Amino acid sequence: MFPYIPRGEGEEATMLDAIGVGSFEDLLAPLPQAFRVSGLLALPGPQSEHEIAHDLARMAGRNKCHPDTLAFLGAGCYDHMVPAAIDHVAYRSEFYTAYTPYQAEVGQGTLTAIFEFQTVMAELTGMDLANASLYDGASALAEAAWLGLGATGRNKILVAGPLHPNYRHVLATYTQGLDVEILVDPAPAGVTDAAWVERHLDDTVGVVVGSSPNFLGGVEDFTALFAEAKKRGAVTVSVFQPHALMLYKTPGAMGADLAVGEGRSLGTPPSFGGPALGLFAVTGAYVRSIPGRLIGETVDRQGKRCYVMTLRTREQDIRRAKATSNICTNQSLLALRATLYASLLGPRGMREVAERCVENAHYAADRLSAAGGFRLAFEAPFFQEFALECPRPAREVVAAAESRGVLAGVDLGRFRPEWERLLLVCCNEKHRRRDLDTLVDVLSAGAGEVARV
Repeated sequence: MFPYIPRGEGEEATMLDAIGVGSFEDLLAPLPQAFRVSGLLALPGPQSEHEIAHDLARMAGRNKCHPDTLAFLGAGCYDHMVPAAIDHVAYRSEFYTAYTPYQAEVGQGTLTAIFEFQTVMAELTGMDLANASLYDGASALAEAAWLGLGATGRNKILVAGPLHPNYRHVLATYTQGLDVEILVDPAPAGVTDAAWVERHLDDTVGVVVGSSPNFLGGVEDFTALFAEAKKRGAVTVSVFQPHALMLYKTPGAMGADLAVGEGRSLGTPPSFGGPALGLFAVTGAYVRSIPGRLIGETVDRQGKRCYVMTLRTREQDIRRAKATSNICTNQSLLALRATLYASLLGPRGMREVAERCVENAHYAADRLSAAGGFRLAFEAPFFQEFALECPRPAREVVAAAESRGVLAGVDLGRFRPEWERLLLVCCNEKHRRRDLDTLVDVLSAGAGEVARV
């Protein structure tokens, strides 16, 4: 064994010479200067355990979102009730501290849980098969697009309707430097622009992406679009929200080839935006092209049921550019939490959660529309979040509400200048009727202040 000792200057020089660069800083040249730290970090000196705990508690107290804060934030990160039993099981050491089980014989418990997760996700999406999970919803979409381009041999991705800007950026990052063109629907009405799609969907498009509910909250049916895309030889990708599938058409019902989504809302609370859980499901035609891991069921030499990693070769880790995917692992712990969540609530419980989200969102939207000063920005049907047009820039509305102890939503002007006055409001099953009334009162009070000015 080697001790944990950094390499000396001579050894560093040898390695740099072998790869053809003069210094370590040369390796950082592609990074923008604004993101590079010059000099030493301003780190504090050594502290006692008590001092560290005190400082961490002080920093945690600065969090804006605490139990007493009303939050109506969404935009891809959704807060749902997490049953206490999930933490009780997921925090067990065999799950919480176990490393990824490469050998089946040393991780049957974890492999069993992953297999159940795959089963739940396949049933939820209406697809033939789901993998063992990916890092997050954005990377799952990028992997799906990459799979589709490889399957068709084409270089165009068509995005129909409002896709989450972060997903679009990750998609662009995955294809950066390659001969790949991403066509993005401007979606002025908050849903897919059918005329725009008709002009751009041709036999050169390799992948068609549609998200429902979309980034602006709108619910869409992509059955006809996916059918037309398949006629033209394209691979179709449905981006979904898990809870919405309890009320609306599943990706499988819409005829999608691939289905991807963010699964953090299934049993994992938001925490600074993470951790995340990428969901990825496919039809049978794409089973052998699926990225990441897949757990299968078999029998051992005594004929007893057991589970193994299958349909994934270890050579993916070393094939570099020739690999079908650069994803070599999965989010086992988050996948376990999602499995526990779905098992504890069951189909009926998850549907009740979805129905409560719809009821709360429409109640809030109706009251805000009638209060004066605000109106729904789009006419499309929505699930649990909606875009609200404000009487002034949304960032000012957010600040005014925050001063009253309410996180009223997400300022969409952060993403596009023309959305400066749009506020994305998200409701969940945890909101009580008086919470929704408080949101309406706070936003109405802010609008009244603007009118007096």
